[in-house]
Amino acid sequence: MAEEERPKIIALLPMKEHSERVPNKNIRDFCGRPLYHWVMESLLASRFVSEVLINTDSERIAEDALNNFDRVKIVNRPEFIRGDMVPMNDIIAYDISQCEEEHFLQTHSTNPLLTTTTINKAIECYFANLGSHDSLFSVTRYQTRLYWKNGTPINHNPQELLRTQDLEPVYEENSNIYIFSRTSFCRSGNRRIGLRPVMFEMDKLEAVDIDEEHDFILAEMLYRVYRRKNDAGVGDNW
Repeated sequence: MAEEERPKIIALLPMKEHSERVPNKNIRDFCGRPLYHWVMESLLASRFVSEVLINTDSERIAEDALNNFDRVKIVNRPEFIRGDMVPMNDIIAYDISQCEEEHFLQTHSTNPLLTTTTINKAIECYFANLGSHDSLFSVTRYQTRLYWKNGTPINHNPQELLRTQDLEPVYEENSNIYIFSRTSFCRSGNRRIGLRPVMFEMDKLEAVDIDEEHDFILAEMLYRVYRRKNDAGVGDNW
C-alpha cells in the first residue's frame, strides 16, 4: 500500500498524575526509562500512527513527553474529567472533540510490552473488517477450567473432564488496544467498543497490563527476557 493511500490513526494515551495502586506508575522507572516511554516508542514507530495525543493533568508528564518525542499533542485535562472515578469513555469523548480525524487507537502507558508489530496487525485487522465490524478490541485467550464464585462451572462440564486444550476458549478484554472511529463512538453512546466489535487476540505475555505492584515486577522480568531475544535477532514477536 502506497504511503498516501495508507489510512492514518490518532493514538490516544491518557495519563494522570495520581495512581492509586502503583504510585507514580506512568513515569516510574521501568528498565531504565519512564514506564510510558515504551508504549510511546511502539506507537510512534507504527506506519499508521500519525500522532499521539496525551490527555493529562500532569505538567511533569506533559513536559517530559514534549522534550522526548515528536508528533505528540498534549491535551490538558479539564477539571470535570479529573479524578480516579472518571470513566475512560468520558476522557476519550473529550479527546476526540479536540481533533478532526476519524479513526483512533487508545492504549495505556501500563502496556510496556506492546510491540509495533502487534499494533500494526491490529490496525490492519480493523480496517480489513470495517465492512462488517465498527471497532476492535484486544483480547487474551484462556482455555482452562473456569468457575463462577459460587462454584458453578463457566466453560466446562465437570462430569466430562475434557482436556483443557479441548475446552471452548473464553476471552479476556486485556486493555491493550481499542480501535474505533468517531462515528462508531457516537453511535454506541460514547463507547470505545462499538456495536459490532471484532476481537483481536494477543499473546498473553505481551498483553501484561500493570495494575498492581506485582504486575510491575512481572512486566520488568518479561521485558528483560524479551530484550535478550531481540538482541539475539529473534525479533519483536513473543
